[in-house]
Amino acid sequence: QVQLVESGGGLVQAGDSLRLSCAASGRTFSNFAMGWFRQAPGKEREFVAAVSWSGRNTYYPDSLKGRFTISRDNAKNTVYLQMNSLKPEDTAVYYCAGDRNKYGLGDPNAPYDYWGQGTQVTVSS
Repeated sequence: QVQLVESGGGLVQAGDSLRLSCAASGRTFSNFAMGWFRQAPGKEREFVAAVSWSGRNTYYPDSLKGRFTISRDNAKNTVYLQMNSLKPEDTAVYYCAGDRNKYGLGDPNAPYDYWGQGTQVTVSS
């Protein structure tokens, strides 16, 4: 059974940085693309970043390019999200997600079938 466990969320001030981690288990982590999504209260879930199975390809929405960086350590079965220059509008629950299919390139629209429980990020102004 695939399990994804996020950590690293918290309360920070605007301009601070935070790194989220997502530890995966239950399948061969290195074969699958991974993504990060977020959902703020009253808003729809939003794509944040994705990384291909190999780690060579990454994807971000234009609005987050330059501030957020996704990476993975296949030896540790962990995917990370480094968030810099945080803004109050980044406040949300952040979710880690795993692609259903092997060898995905990190397409934001991939079938992310596996989800973590989420970690809260709150950015105060």
